[in-house]
Amino acid sequence: MPTPTCSIPLRVKKAKRYAYKKGGPKGRPFFLQFTLVTLTKMYYKRSVNPVGSVTEAKRKIESFCAYQERCHKEVEEKLKSMGMIDESIAHIISHLIGQNYLNEERFTVQFTLGKLRIKSWGLERILRELKLRGISSYNLKKATTVFEEEPYLEIFDRLAQKQFASLKGLPLTTIKRKLFDYLRYRGWPSDLVYEKIKELVLLGNFNQ
Repeated sequence: MPTPTCSIPLRVKKAKRYAYKKGGPKGRPFFLQFTLVTLTKMYYKRSVNPVGSVTEAKRKIESFCAYQERCHKEVEEKLKSMGMIDESIAHIISHLIGQNYLNEERFTVQFTLGKLRIKSWGLERILRELKLRGISSYNLKKATTVFEEEPYLEIFDRLAQKQFASLKGLPLTTIKRKLFDYLRYRGWPSDLVYEKIKELVLLGNFNQ
């Protein structure tokens, strides 16, 4: 049930002010008419208009899933924003799984590959983001397997070298700190980051 936007006395007060502001007579019929309309508007907070039917919602959500891979949580949140009740959401999600519009293992694989190849994310960040999306333990293990089958060390090396080059001209301590923070934020493990920083500093001929 939508959350009330204000208390009952405050809503009545606002409704009365709204009714009088319209310039109509202050008699009972006019006041009740505008009070009813105004309370209806104020009492429920709607972000979007609800979808008219489950059939229409299915059509919209099928397009939503066909555009790119989605996880169950994304679909559920989308359906809620469309005004669907829990029973309808469960029915539609079951339909999407049956028609292969929704597949969390496939989503996990695509998400992992995309974030590694395009964003150069490390495994830690990828797993963290997947957990936020409610991905199961089984599929988290799948993500780890997919990640380790890719040339992730080459990707990490290119990322580190590119960022290191962008920091040249800064004091050595600043370079180390910024490079460490950047690579850790991207989800690469601390031991790998420390070793790479040492390697890049030596190659850069910095005086320790």
